[in-house]
Amino acid sequence: MTERFPRGRTAIVGSATFGCGAAPGFSSMELAHQASVLALASAGLKPSDVDGLFVAITDDALSGLTFAETLGIHPRFLDNNRTGGSSFQVHAMLAAMALDAGLCDVALIAYGSNQRSSSGKLVQASRPSPWESPYRPLRPISSYALAAARHMHLYGTTRQQLGAVAVAARQWAQLNPEAFSREPLSLEDYLAARLVADPFGVRDCCLVTDGAAAVVMTRADRARDLCARPAYVLAGAQATTHREIASMADLTVTGLAEAAPRAYAQAGVKPRDIDVVEIYDAFTINTLLFLEDLGFCAKGEGGAFVEGGRIAPGGALAVNTNGGGLSCVHPGMYGLFTIVEAARQLGGAAGERQVAGARLAIAQGNGGELSHEALLILGTEETL
Repeated sequence: MTERFPRGRTAIVGSATFGCGAAPGFSSMELAHQASVLALASAGLKPSDVDGLFVAITDDALSGLTFAETLGIHPRFLDNNRTGGSSFQVHAMLAAMALDAGLCDVALIAYGSNQRSSSGKLVQASRPSPWESPYRPLRPISSYALAAARHMHLYGTTRQQLGAVAVAARQWAQLNPEAFSREPLSLEDYLAARLVADPFGVRDCCLVTDGAAAVVMTRADRARDLCARPAYVLAGAQATTHREIASMADLTVTGLAEAAPRAYAQAGVKPRDIDVVEIYDAFTINTLLFLEDLGFCAKGEGGAFVEGGRIAPGGALAVNTNGGGLSCVHPGMYGLFTIVEAARQLGGAAGERQVAGARLAIAQGNGGELSHEALLILGTEETL
């Protein structure tokens, strides 16, 4: 059956981040509240205007109810979906359909986490696996390291190629005043970093930060009244492949290989048309796998694709222009930050890191241990 996504009939009209890095004294809910108020204000709206609420905060299983109460609103459409870091792409897909169907008029998607301030370490949301726990894996790092090792074995991918991802992310972060890690990072620094889980060193792994993000969506017929340059939602697709990494059919092929072609078909575009790619780079291997599965290069060629500064500032393809989860921010779940950065790029609001003439952007989310993949394709008014 042909998918009938409401292409271009909804748009992101406001976005914001708050507390990126370290925000001591704030709860996760308070961080999300601050980002939400800022995002709404950027569109000339206030919390009472929100009648569609989408939220997934990891330290509150009923965060949708709590957040509605925190904002002081009574939304008529609420979603508290939890697929991990890809939850927010799913939220945006649901918001687009709910808005298009008239089930709500103003949709708010929000997330916040005080992970760094509260624990100082990566919080493991996964339940213990009775099959893997006896081997004491360092999850989720061990699972992604397994995927990296397999990619290296099959395709000859090198640590230097993984390092090219980390170095490019840091170069983008140096252009972003919000980024948590902005000090220079050379390939030599990357290779000298402490080993964490073979083949990963510490620079292969995402940051552990606090932070919050929020985006506001409305129907397209109202978007231009609220935002000078809305980011129109042209497509959204997702795919689930497994729960435990041991059940992943091929450690080098993710659900994006299924979801991306459907999203391109919905949007009526090809990979070559995309100007900006915001990828969920919890680990350096993610960037290689996702660029391959998004169709920017063939399977196994991701390592060669990112060499020579190809995805760094001034390179052929702008990838993770805010610095990504590796150098900008990673407060437990990163997917909403990819949407914020894509909207900023399309709105011409990215400052020194602005990609000239950006018209089409991908904002991708990853859930679990390469378990659930989702992506949005966003476009400027010219792409409608």
